[in-house]
Amino acid sequence: MRSNIWPCRLPAQRFFACSTRRVASCARAGAATSTAAKTNAAMRGMQPIILTRKLRLTAVRNAKRMHRPKGGVMSTALFDTVIIGTGQSGKPLAIALARAGRKVAVIEREHVGGTCINVGCTPTKTMVASGRVAYLARRAKDYGVNAGRVTVDMRRVLKRKRGVVESFRNYGQKTLEKTANVELIFGEARLKDAKCVVVELRRGGTRELEGKRIVINTGGRPAVPPIEGLDRVPFLDSTSVMELTELPRHLLVLGGGYVGLEFCQMFRRFGARVTIVNRDPRLILREDPDVSAEVEKILKEDGIEILNSTQVTRLEKIRAGVRVVLGTGKGSKNISGSHLLLALGRVPNSDRLNLGAAGVETDNSGFIKVNPKLETNVPGIYAIGDVKGGPAFTRELAEFGQRDHRGATGAQLHVHRSAARHGGLERDRGAETRHRLPRGETADDGRGPGAGDERDARFHEGGRGRKDATDSRLYRSRR
Repeated sequence: MRSNIWPCRLPAQRFFACSTRRVASCARAGAATSTAAKTNAAMRGMQPIILTRKLRLTAVRNAKRMHRPKGGVMSTALFDTVIIGTGQSGKPLAIALARAGRKVAVIEREHVGGTCINVGCTPTKTMVASGRVAYLARRAKDYGVNAGRVTVDMRRVLKRKRGVVESFRNYGQKTLEKTANVELIFGEARLKDAKCVVVELRRGGTRELEGKRIVINTGGRPAVPPIEGLDRVPFLDSTSVMELTELPRHLLVLGGGYVGLEFCQMFRRFGARVTIVNRDPRLILREDPDVSAEVEKILKEDGIEILNSTQVTRLEKIRAGVRVVLGTGKGSKNISGSHLLLALGRVPNSDRLNLGAAGVETDNSGFIKVNPKLETNVPGIYAIGDVKGGPAFTRELAEFGQRDHRGATGAQLHVHRSAARHGGLERDRGAETRHRLPRGETADDGRGPGAGDERDARFHEGGRGRKDATDSRLYRSRR
């Protein structure tokens, strides 16, 4: 009997609050009359009681039912801050606020980590590392090593990439879940007004959250521009191209920006034939002309065909894949490939947030307008990360400043932007390989610090670049 009873003295019960109102609610929800009577009597006289395991579980179950209104709609909960999205700004912001004693709700539609962890930096750098190994293996003879014929198993590359992503994602999710004052909610959020967020829960039902401040960190997605025939041909974007299980025979890349160049070099090193179709007069147009020229030279050395100042006028589906009809200054021409990758920019995930209900303004492209403090035109609503536009740097961190004791809200959002530019391209220079890396990024295998590799020592303090004498690679440390 001793193993089936649980001694407790009201009102210090561990299974539910001991107010008369809650006990009565439990009784109305179906709790045993004897249980309610014993509990009420104990509350009146503050006498110790013994609850059997069966009665205890019944009371707990009915207490939970008490907080679940009909129709699957939960009661409105009040938070200091409601953060929509768990990208590289939202997650650290939530943790910083929670550690400062604020009650934070974090809403995630799909996977914790945002673009960077799930479909951006982490998976691409993991696959880039595989491509680099294949590239060096093919050059083994130059170093006096006989490696034989080199082939790439895309299924193994995909499996490895998924494993790295899942480990990063799971770590981020567990960090949020075990952080005090943070509630992680999975579902799709939309604004009801300037202080209330409605969440369509993944497990079903709806929940309303009221926040003194609302922070939007929903990121972006690949753009799909209007091209004649695009709706009739299969195409890839920066997310689906990383799920290929077979190596493309000929990959056609539309776009000469950072994303397109990273994938074109990666798949070329896997062994695919690659052609870049760029509408601009030179690659990565935002960079200085000498930088663009050097990048183009590197890619051509890798055997990549580059078509600058070329417009796509029409797409056609053919038996072998896709035909692209091009328009140039010298007339039109056709090229065919087995796979088509669209790398023509990104658009913000702001169209499903119901921003109009709160009066939040966006620009013509859908990016949320913010002031230097990242606050929107609506006081108390902020936008951080890619959804607000501007430089799409992973190392853009956001944190709330100290409370302004003169005001009611007293929150200021500050940003520390990395001055480095995106990169990831590399070029062989005889016995030395020089990497062009964004600040804080390394050309490792994607596992990050703490993965058990001795190379992780490169994540050192100090903020200065150092050269690894073992493989002559230039790294930049994290601050």
